[in-house]
Amino acid sequence: MAAEGEYESILCVKPDVNVYRIPPRASNRAYRAADWKLDAPDWSGRMRITAKGKVAYIKLEDKISGELFAQAPVKEYPGIAVETVSDSSRYFVLRIQDDNDHYTQHRGENQLTC
Repeated sequence: MAAEGEYESILCVKPDVNVYRIPPRASNRAYRAADWKLDAPDWSGRMRITAKGKVAYIKLEDKISGELFAQAPVKEYPGIAVETVSDSSRYFVLRIQDDNDHYTQHRGENQLTC
């Protein structure tokens, strides 16, 4: 992880992103955005990608208050934190990590291009 004295750099901000609840995988088949309820996002807000040391963080935040909804630390790419979907280049899956380093449910969102 990042050392105590390192500063955080903002790499990208997307003001409008959506998060969708992703159904569990029944097999090793890749995720598909067509399987999600794209007309009914479970959360909307902004996304900030930051870096501290050698770790990037994809942060999902409230548009107004900046309150953190979820974050995905990206220690390496490709890796387990960000996964593409098989039927779209606009959507992807994030592996969300809580403050205790536990990974929780995968989420999807759109408009990653920075």
